[in-house]
This record gives sequence, structure tokens and C-alpha cells, in this order.
Amino acid sequence: MAATEPTTVAPPAAHEGILRRQSLRESAARTYARSLPIVPVRARGLTIEGADGRRYLDCLSGAGTLALGHNHPVVLEAIKKVLDSGAPLHVLDLATPVKDAFTTELFATLPRELADDARIQFCGPAGTDAVEAALKLVRTATGRTGLLAFTGAYHGMTAGALDASGGATDVRVTRLPYPHDYRCPFGTGGERGAELAARWTEHLLDDPKGGVPAPAAMILEPVQGEGGVIPAPDDWLRRMRRITDDRSIPLIADEVQTGVGRTGAFWAVDHSGVVPDVMVMSKAIGGSLPLAVIVYRSALDAWQPGAHAGTFRGNQLAMAAGTATLAFVRENRLAERAATLGARMLGRLQGLAASHPCIGDVRGRGLMIGVELVDPDADDGTRDGAPPPAPSLAAAVQRACLDRGLIVELGGRHSAVVRLLPPLTLTDEQATAVLDRFADALAAAERSRQHHPDPTGPSH
Repeated sequence: MAATEPTTVAPPAAHEGILRRQSLRESAARTYARSLPIVPVRARGLTIEGADGRRYLDCLSGAGTLALGHNHPVVLEAIKKVLDSGAPLHVLDLATPVKDAFTTELFATLPRELADDARIQFCGPAGTDAVEAALKLVRTATGRTGLLAFTGAYHGMTAGALDASGGATDVRVTRLPYPHDYRCPFGTGGERGAELAARWTEHLLDDPKGGVPAPAAMILEPVQGEGGVIPAPDDWLRRMRRITDDRSIPLIADEVQTGVGRTGAFWAVDHSGVVPDVMVMSKAIGGSLPLAVIVYRSALDAWQPGAHAGTFRGNQLAMAAGTATLAFVRENRLAERAATLGARMLGRLQGLAASHPCIGDVRGRGLMIGVELVDPDADDGTRDGAPPPAPSLAAAVQRACLDRGLIVELGGRHSAVVRLLPPLTLTDEQATAVLDRFADALAAAERSRQHHPDPTGPSH
């Protein structure tokens, strides 16, 4: 009797049981599971299939981890090759052919000025581990402890990374204004707002009574992701490079989410031509598996042997998957594709905004897109000139998207920005389907809000 392939579609009761047991067993820190009550069992490309048999277009992509979407053939083949070879899977930080191939491919994608004089540190498996390593590196190299970071930043969930993120209270961290066209802290936006932000930074650093601890580095995201998809102006980034150069302050670029073609260039700093002293990388570089590294100028390599270690730094499967992903993105010019398709999607969303006053702003770069939802009839008394954010509407849109088979994420300071992070392999037809479902969900959420207004009034 021929064996049959076991089904992975669970009956409704089993599907609900899995979700119920998760809520009983897992911590209160659950995030995605709360807003996305699905049980994925199969996935390919843009599509996820749940245990209940429903299919979804995934525009979360593992928070940007899946540059090629789910289970891309080149990634699966790379993983299988390592498994079939009998190579060790756990090697600490020993040299292996797999690691050598990964490092060579990664260096081939870097800004040439950095690649020609770079060192690499394999960190723990998450982006936040790489941020910690970067902060430790620059403090060791400079002998200073202060840190320059930006409002709205997100660099991870460990203690040091949280210090560098928005809302930090560590006295060593000096918080600087990040340019924001729509909600400019200076009430101007555009080039003027970016110029004022840069002047503020210069004045604070040069004021002997400014109270700024001697900075070991400046850390920034070329596009703030969790902060609400806020691209840094290229001129402002170049200004930050000059400011740090002139004061011998290392510049750290956090490319954890923006890297590997996501923004329409292989690395988001490539748009501006800025070459940082340290680049923090994770997510897509592992081809869907955990991997995190920092790459930095050799002059900063002041660590002693064992000064920064960790057990899970030699993930051979992730390195193989990452090599395949980096090469595929480079060889198939997927960054350029992301730039073209992303601009097209932004254009359609901006057209949608013209007929939906609740869309306050559409922004992004490449296939890193944000739609900020607002209450157009309210005034929150701020000086940025924009209506107050509408997080309850954004949450309703996210639910309506899920009902229509579309997975999206929320971000921004008030969780009022609907974020789209589709894989770089997105086709024109899939992009149209994503935007059609989003438009339908937005209209449904608006209708529901009109019939059932929020009794608490506008959110602040």
C-alpha cells in the first residue's frame, strides 16, 4: 500500500486549540501572535497557509527577514547541500568553507571603501546582539562611554539596544532629532526641517555646557522602521557623516531591517553614498535563519581575544542560506526591482490618500512602505501641523486586512502606521493584489468606524 502524504491542515477545533494553548503557555510579552491569530503550517514565496486551510499574502516577511519570501528554492537548496555534506552544524567561531563563502559574498556587497578595510564579528543570532557588539566595540576603541542616538529609533530589545532606542533613560545616551517631513519636531519639514535637525546636533556637540557625555559613536537607521517607516534625507545623512568625521566620532549604521535590497539599494546607506565606520546586519543576511554580524573599519578592532564571544555564532545553515540570498539579490538586481516596484506602490497609495482623508501620510523607500492613519477631524494641539494619529483605526485596518488574507504590521510612535514589507521577489500581479486588499480593508474599517465611533475620542 502506497504511503500517503500526511495532511497539515488541522480541523477547526485543533486550530483553535493550538491558539488557546499558546495563550495559556506563552508569556504576556507576545506581540505578533496577538494581532495575527493564525497557525502557519506551509509557506512559499509571498503566501502563508494556516492550519485552518486559509491562505494569506505575507507583507510582514518575518519583520523584513525574508528577502526572497518563504522557502525560496535557492535557500532550500543551500540548506540541503550543507545537511547532505555531513558538515558540522555547530562550530563556535571556527573557520569553515561555509563561513568563508558567506564572508566573501557579504564583503562583495559592501561599500567598497569599507570592504577594502573591514573586519567582521559574528555575534549572537539576533540583530539586538549585533547592536550590543557594535556599542561595546566603539566604547572599547574610543575609551568613551557616551552615545548619540535619535528620537524614534529602534535598535533591539536587550538593555544596551533599548538604551539606544527611543524612550531611553540612560544618562550616557544623548537623544537627537531625526528628520521627519510629516511630523517635523521643528514644525517645518522638508529640507528646512533636516537643516534645523543638523544644526541642533552640531550646536549640542560643540556646546561646552551642553551636558553631552563624550560620545563613543552615533548610531542611526537610514530608514527608521519600527519608528514608522521614516527615510532619512540623503543630504542629512551626509551631514551626519561630516559631523561625526569632524569630531572623530564613529558612525554606526543599523541596517538590520533596511539591508539586502529592501530600500532599493543593496544597503540603505548606498543611496547617500555615506560609508559608516560600523554596519550592523541581521534579518535578511541569514536567508530566513538566525544570523547577525557587525562589519567595521579595522582601526576600531581594539578587542583582545575573547573580548566578545558567544556560543551560537557559527550557524552554518544560516550562513549557507545567507550566501545564497545575498548572491541571488545581487545577481538578479532585486534592489533595483524593489526601487521600481516600491515607487509604483507608493504612487498608488498616494492616489488612495487623495480619496481617504484618514491617510495622513504615505512614505517609504523601495519595498519598505508605511501608511500613517490619522483622525482628520481632530486637532491634538501639536505644532507639527498634522492631524493626530489614529491607532485604533490602524488596528482595525490590520484586522480587516487579515480578514481579507493580507498580513501587515503596525509601527510608529503611536502604532498608527500600517507597514508593508513584502519580499523582494514580489511580482506586479502580487503587488496589485496586496494594494487591492489593503484598499478594501481601509474602506471597510472606515465604514465600521462611522457606524461605531470610538467613544474615547481621538487618540493622542
